[in-house]
Amino acid sequence: MVRTVLVTGTNSGLGLRTAIHLAGLGFRVVGTARSQEKLDVLHKAASDAGVEVEGAVLDVTDRAGREALVREVEPWGLVNNAGYMNVGRVVDVDPDEALRQLDALVVAPLHLAALALPAMRRRGSGRIVNVSSSIAYGTAVMTGWYQASKHALSAVTDALRAEVAEDGIDVVLIEPGGLDTRIWDRSEGDLLRRREQTGDRTAYDRALKLLHTVRPYMPGPERAAEAIGTALTAGRPDVRYKIGLDVPFVRLSGRLLPDRAQDRLLRAVLGR
Repeated sequence: MVRTVLVTGTNSGLGLRTAIHLAGLGFRVVGTARSQEKLDVLHKAASDAGVEVEGAVLDVTDRAGREALVREVEPWGLVNNAGYMNVGRVVDVDPDEALRQLDALVVAPLHLAALALPAMRRRGSGRIVNVSSSIAYGTAVMTGWYQASKHALSAVTDALRAEVAEDGIDVVLIEPGGLDTRIWDRSEGDLLRRREQTGDRTAYDRALKLLHTVRPYMPGPERAAEAIGTALTAGRPDVRYKIGLDVPFVRLSGRLLPDRAQDRLLRAVLGR
């Protein structure tokens, strides 16, 4: 029997690579995007790769849309990948923007999981894979609300895993480091927009320079997509899959550097 996997945010980056990789592994993949135009990108990429991926228009912050889609698909596997960074100083991000981000990156994934659980319980098996980030263990420049979202997602995923373990359902965290995807294009746009809005050019100019410096060294999303495939196919998947050479550094610096030292490092990067 072919197992169905629902993957959110599949029109680019990690979500796109994941949908194609899972289809290649033999899953029936239903990928979501926020518009039909974005789904067309998914379908073309799948066709070029010689695999079939179904598509569904979904804004993950649409509660009714989430409910209707999961009711229709009844996935065996769920990959909560959709997200964005919303880059800028914490105080420069409008509260409504922050709430929408927390809804998209924390509330929506767990509600999708809750919606998928009844069918998984009836089958006695299922996989929930939440894409978090290594940034959940550290602090970086201009990513405060993204960090808050990923901290929360990792924490609540740990809680969910314990709650459903007796039902034969595995809950897995994917925690990649920096990946070279289009998420950084949007991040650069955020920095440029808020640079003009705040008038604080020094901090935002330094953040832009840092982004341009490190992005060429970021790996693509392929290894992370493969890790998601492993999480869905392994007989006993790991609790966490950490992908990227920068992940050990982020985790160690968060543990070993005193808080004040981390603060001084960030202030130095921002010219403070």
